[in-house]
Amino acid sequence: MKRVCIVVASRANYSSIKSVMRAVKAHPDLELQLVVGASALLDRYGAVVRLIEKDGFAPAAKINMLIEGETPVTMAKSTGLGLLELPTVLENLAPDVVVTVGDRFETMATALAAAYMNVPLAHTMGGEVSGTIDESIRHAITKLAHLHFPASSDARERIIRLGEDPATVHRVGCPRIDLIAEILQSEAMVVPGNLFEGGVGDKIDLSEPFLLVSQHPVTTEYGQGEKQITETLQAVHDVGMQAVVLWPNADAGSDDVARGIRKWREAGLAKNMHFFKNLPIDVYVRLMRQTVCLVGNSSSGLRDGAFIGTPSVNIGTRQAGRERGHNVIDVGNDRTEIEQAIRRQIAHGHYQSDAVYGDGQAGVRIADIIATSDISVQKRITY
Repeated sequence: MKRVCIVVASRANYSSIKSVMRAVKAHPDLELQLVVGASALLDRYGAVVRLIEKDGFAPAAKINMLIEGETPVTMAKSTGLGLLELPTVLENLAPDVVVTVGDRFETMATALAAAYMNVPLAHTMGGEVSGTIDESIRHAITKLAHLHFPASSDARERIIRLGEDPATVHRVGCPRIDLIAEILQSEAMVVPGNLFEGGVGDKIDLSEPFLLVSQHPVTTEYGQGEKQITETLQAVHDVGMQAVVLWPNADAGSDDVARGIRKWREAGLAKNMHFFKNLPIDVYVRLMRQTVCLVGNSSSGLRDGAFIGTPSVNIGTRQAGRERGHNVIDVGNDRTEIEQAIRRQIAHGHYQSDAVYGDGQAGVRIADIIATSDISVQKRITY
């Protein structure tokens, strides 16, 4: 039986790998070893670990590896701290395969630890193009990984052009789409009535039109986050519609975005807005299905939004170059541009589903491939 170690280090990590965790746990030839760390452990980012445990997954280890500050310096140091802590955990667990998700700094620490310890590394969602430092991290991890699980055909071809053996590159779709497909097929598409007992701000009437806002810092534009989120909030305010707003992730510049949100609220401008640190994916998907427009720079507008058909306004450079469906309008960090795009999307309404990032079966495919693959730790460039 193969021991499969999956590292979850953020709320985005968890929703992007949950279906794989479930499939590995259920597979007769695989044993799941779960490691939870970084912002997934912290209350100010929603303490995702509590949700993980509530979902029936028991962490084999927890790693505190996030240094306070959310600056380029602390992000680099947090990566180093992860690289100090993860080898001990991997030595104790002795996995046969390590699975790492996407392109965050914790992913880099996981990839380096596994590579130096001769543990085969599987990487999900590689080969994609975007903005910020994530672009560089994602491709660097591709060159460390032994087994690749891209979400789209374009990403698969890019990984192969990077010199990876085509036999190790499996287009499986995005595991997050698995969860979205299940939620959309369920009968209970109503958002929980007690939702607004959590978070802070005015209560939103979900029977009326509302906007959903999710905006994160852009690490290569460090220092501009406060101005950028203020432009977004002003545009949302000028549209004159109630809004559900999510707190930013833990990347460098998070404090700048959070400061902009706090100043907005303290100035008394947050009328008809409600703010959340974190939302379970089933609630988030229901909100995405119901909102008249998703506003911000989260990849969910492109990935989830294409499958759900959510009208999305993508702001700035964070998702530059990433594949997208027809549901997205791209704008700069300018309140007038953002407002005009929101109004266009509201006028358009819901889009048809577009399976750019998969059909909802990625988790099972990944588990089956891991179970049957004979992975060599010696990498070879194929060009």
